[in-house]
Amino acid sequence: MERIVQRAAGLDVHKDVIAAEVHLPGGVVDQGTFATTTPGLLVLRDWLTGHGVTRVGMESTGVYWKAPYYMLEDAMQVWLLNARHMRNIPGRKTDAADASWICQLIEFGLVRPSFVPPAPIRELRNLTRYRKAQIEERTREAQRLDKILQDAGVKLSSVASDILGKSGRAMLAALVAGTTDTGVLADLAIGRLRVKIPALREALTSRFSGHHAVLVSSVLAKLDFLDELITSLTVEIEQVICPFSHQVDLVDTIPGIDQRTAQGLLAEIGVDMTVFGTAARLASWAGVCPGNHESAGKSRSGKTRNGPKWLGIYLHNAAMAAIRAKNTYLAAQYARLRPRLGHSKALVAVEHSILVAIFYMLERDQPYHDLGVDYFIRREDPQRRARKLIRQLEAIGYTVHAEPPAAA
Repeated sequence: MERIVQRAAGLDVHKDVIAAEVHLPGGVVDQGTFATTTPGLLVLRDWLTGHGVTRVGMESTGVYWKAPYYMLEDAMQVWLLNARHMRNIPGRKTDAADASWICQLIEFGLVRPSFVPPAPIRELRNLTRYRKAQIEERTREAQRLDKILQDAGVKLSSVASDILGKSGRAMLAALVAGTTDTGVLADLAIGRLRVKIPALREALTSRFSGHHAVLVSSVLAKLDFLDELITSLTVEIEQVICPFSHQVDLVDTIPGIDQRTAQGLLAEIGVDMTVFGTAARLASWAGVCPGNHESAGKSRSGKTRNGPKWLGIYLHNAAMAAIRAKNTYLAAQYARLRPRLGHSKALVAVEHSILVAIFYMLERDQPYHDLGVDYFIRREDPQRRARKLIRQLEAIGYTVHAEPPAAA
């Protein structure tokens, strides 16, 4: 087997220690063990550069790969490897053996690197992921609030669509302060909610006690904190993403995608599509295309692979919003596929379409062009469609006499 890389290294990375092995021309092998602290990583970098190593491989192990990767990426080519692509021989599991195996895979070109975005995108990714986590935490906290109110017999959510709106917050604050008069509480309603004052009086009749007040007060304080945190993160993200504001505006033209979702998508895939090469590779990496399962000349249904978690969250949210948009291609695609494939697979197909569109929009620097809600009708042969509709009418008992349209 031909050696692709003459000076390669493999790193077996753990939380506190790194086992390394270098393969040099002439069959020379050198091994070493290094600490994962910054001084230890500097020693590792000097050791690798001293051997003239041109490519280093390391397994993606939790978050522990990040420190050595970031330390070495400016000095040499660093490949982050998927653990599923580098199974070692059973019965040879030691740190030194793992480092040696990784090195062999690198020097003979038997693996491909995983996508690691450049530093500006990594910074943006950290911020958008943390903001998304806080948004989800806020949702969970709002659900906890309603559970506490249900425990107290307060049925506010049955009358008000948003218990955290201005009216809801005023009523909850009054409850926490000790107000028990349902008339006084219901009269705090403002706007369109005032027409529901009789229903509010009934919903607010409860057994709200002191420990409920403590819990509700704590939840409201945490919600206020999360709102402030999300706002401050959004301001920071707006500053960090400023160099990519044009790409955000492009992605924002897709139905179902707003500015926040566009920021999250770009933080996950970056803005340079040349690293993926083709839209098909991007979709495969994201896990939104069917897998291949062919054996003995027969093709079977292949499941989609597991893609990046955070990218999947943003794509799912975008697809769910897109299928609700009226008069769009994405909504028509979902409506066409759902009866045959079911909700989940039809939604993945919409996610695939969104991701492919993003690829070409960023590659060509063009906004989204919607194919139209009637795209699937326009591409079908008119006579074939007419025959299909006639058969459907006849199947339910109609007698159809159809005449072709007059020639234009």
